[in-house]
Amino acid sequence: MSKRDYYEILGVGKTASDQDIKSAYRKLALKHHPDRNPGDKVAEDKFKEAAEAYAVLCDDDKRARYDRFGHAGVGGAAGPGGFDPSVFTEFQDIFGGLGDIFGFGGGRRGGPQRGADLRYDLEIEFVQAAKGVETSIQIPRHETCEACKGSGAAPGSSPTTCPQCRGAGQLRYQQGFFTVARTCGQCRGAGKVIAKPCHTCKGGGTVEKTRKLTVKIPAGIATGQRLRLTGEGEAGTHGGPTGDLYVVIIVREHEFFQRDGNDLHCRVPLPFTTLALGGEIKVPGIEGTETIKVAESTQTGTVFRLRGKGLPDVSGRGRGDLLITVQAVTPKKLTKDQRRLLEELAATLPEQKVKPQARDEDDDRGIFGKVKDIFG
Repeated sequence: MSKRDYYEILGVGKTASDQDIKSAYRKLALKHHPDRNPGDKVAEDKFKEAAEAYAVLCDDDKRARYDRFGHAGVGGAAGPGGFDPSVFTEFQDIFGGLGDIFGFGGGRRGGPQRGADLRYDLEIEFVQAAKGVETSIQIPRHETCEACKGSGAAPGSSPTTCPQCRGAGQLRYQQGFFTVARTCGQCRGAGKVIAKPCHTCKGGGTVEKTRKLTVKIPAGIATGQRLRLTGEGEAGTHGGPTGDLYVVIIVREHEFFQRDGNDLHCRVPLPFTTLALGGEIKVPGIEGTETIKVAESTQTGTVFRLRGKGLPDVSGRGRGDLLITVQAVTPKKLTKDQRRLLEELAATLPEQKVKPQARDEDDDRGIFGKVKDIFG
C-alpha cells in the first residue's frame, strides 16, 4: 500500500519552515490524539500518520533525503512502517503546558494542597473607621479533622498504597506508539486509599466548623481596603498549608461628614447675624466638639480649615484636616419686632445689584438639613 506524501499529511508546502511544520503537527496531534478520541481507530491512524510525517520533516537530514528520494530515502531510518518513536522526545517542547493533559506532567495530583483563601465583608460605622476598633467575627470554614489529624483514616489505622496505581496516582496506557497517563480512578490521584474512613470527617480529612476571630481594625481605614489574616482560611489537604482570610471593610456613610482621603468636610448652618457680627461657634468633630471664631462680615460659603482634626492615616503617619463650610440660614417665620428691625436695617444698607452665580455642584441639601437639625 502506497504512503501519502508527508507534506500533504501535515497540510504544508515543501518550502514550509520548521515552525510551520511544528505548528501543523501540533494541530493534528491535538485533533486526533487517542485520549481525545477513545476507541476511534481512524483518529488513531491519523495521529500515527501525522507523527510519522513529523518525525521525518522535523529532521533536516531526513527531510533532505525525503525531498530527494521520497519514502525510499527514509525507510531504513524511520523504524517499522516509517515511524520514528524518537519524535515524542520533543512532545513536551511542542505542547508546553498541555503535556499534563496527556499525562506528561509526571507529578502526582494528590499531593499536599494549600487550603482555599476566604473573604469576609465587614461593615462598620464611620466613627469606628475613624478611631479604629476591635471586633469579633464568626467564620464558617473547613478545619483539619482532629480525630484523624487530617489523614482521613479512622484512629488506629492509616491510608495504604493504592493497589491499582501502586502509589503513582496515575495509570498509564499504551495506545499505539503513544503512552497516555490518566488519574487513577480508585485513589483519585492521591496514590493512597483509605480502607477504614474516619467517622468524624467521613474520610475527607477536614470538618466544617464556625470559628470566632478577633479583628483589629486600624484607625483611618476606608471602604474597599482589606485586612489579611494569615492562616485563617480553609485547611489544606494531604498536609498542605492553610489558606488566608481576607476581611474586606465597608464603612457606612456618616450623617453629615463627607470623606475626601483623610480630610473631612461638613456644612454648618449659621444665622446671618452671626456671619455679619462675628462670634464663636461650636462645631462637631471626630474627637469631640470644636470651636471656631467667625470674623465679622463672614460670607456664606466660607471654609474654615481645622488642621489635624480630620481622619488619621491608616498607616499611622499624620492626620487629615476638618473643613467646615458655613452657610447662612434665612428664618422661615418672623415676629413683628424682627420684621421691623430687619426693615430698619435694610433701609440703612446700600442698594446691591443682583448678579447670578454658577450653581454649586457640591451643594448637598440632605446633609445640610441634617446638620441644621443638630444646631437647631
